[in-house]
Amino acid sequence: MKYTTEILIRIPLSDFIKKLHNPENLKHWQRGLISYDLISGYPGDIGSKMKLVYKLGKRDMELIETVIHKENLSELHVMYDTKGMQNIQENYFEETPNGFTKWTAKSEFLAMNFMLRMMTLLMPGTFKKQTKQYMQDFKNFAEKGTSVIHEKA
Repeated sequence: MKYTTEILIRIPLSDFIKKLHNPENLKHWQRGLISYDLISGYPGDIGSKMKLVYKLGKRDMELIETVIHKENLSELHVMYDTKGMQNIQENYFEETPNGFTKWTAKSEFLAMNFMLRMMTLLMPGTFKKQTKQYMQDFKNFAEKGTSVIHEKA
């Protein structure tokens, strides 16, 4: 399953990148994040790996994030691996003529088992909604300083 999501963040690209690449900020815009641990490399560098643990409803989910491509301030591609699913997210960042940041996320989910394949086929809106929520939460954090620390995932 593939889809693209876009959002306009009303801050300059350089500020956007600083906020996005600071792992300490994850808790402010990724609902349900319990913890993150750097496994290898330096956060945001190609090949770096981070373990992310989330509480989603009643279940815990562990992801391994691997940075697979980075292009200065304009691109960051990451791969997320979890039990039975892989997500490749290509993120593109563009400064607009009025000095804001346009964030485009191209997501591809690869289900490794029958049940998860059916979920991507029958409930694609759930995946899209989650991506939009994270992007909106980042926007709120970057523009207004609003945190989701006490929000339910």
